[in-house]
Parts: sequence; C-alpha cells; structure tokens
Amino acid sequence: MNHDVFLTADAESDILEIWKYVARHDLAERAGSLIDALQETCFSLGSFPDRGHYPPELQRVSVLDYRELHYTPCRIIYRIIDRKVFIHCVLDGKRDLQELLLERLIRG
Repeated sequence: MNHDVFLTADAESDILEIWKYVARHDLAERAGSLIDALQETCFSLGSFPDRGHYPPELQRVSVLDYRELHYTPCRIIYRIIDRKVFIHCVLDGKRDLQELLLERLIRG
C-alpha cells in the first residue's frame, strides 16, 4: 500500500542544517551523500510507513501520533494521516527531541 510522502518546511530546514554542519566539519561530498541517503530513507516511508516506532520521549507522555525511523546518526520523526506521511523533523540523534518540540511550539 503506497503512501504519499511530504517533507514539512521544518524537515527541509533540518536537512539543510545537517548538510551545512557536515560540510563545515567534514567534506561537502560526504554531506551530499548523507543528505541523499536521508532523503531516500524519508521517501521509502511511502512503501512501509508503519515500520517506525514511537519516539520514547513522546510515548512517555502518551503521544502516539508520531513515529520515528533512524538513519544513523539521524532520527526522522513523522506522522501518518490517511495515506499520507508527513516528515516533521530530521534530527541529529544526539539532539533532545523534547527541547526541539518546545522550541518549535513557541516559535510556531
């Protein structure tokens, strides 16, 4: 069962920030390869969106609307609505998800 996959503006911004960080601290070529792999992983959710698990930080507070998939070192946070997958965040795995959500809620 195929689903359409959409990246939110925040997710696109996250991917750009990851590229900038890796390009600055490593090589632009590696940054490009990582971004390609991240995007491929995101769009692969169109085929099997239920394969992700609930983010533990959200599960602890009974928020079960979001799932996550890992592409080391990143976490892809997404939501399934009908036959659509919305990618909300693409984060460095070391980033605090609760802090990020608070920042985005205050901003948005």
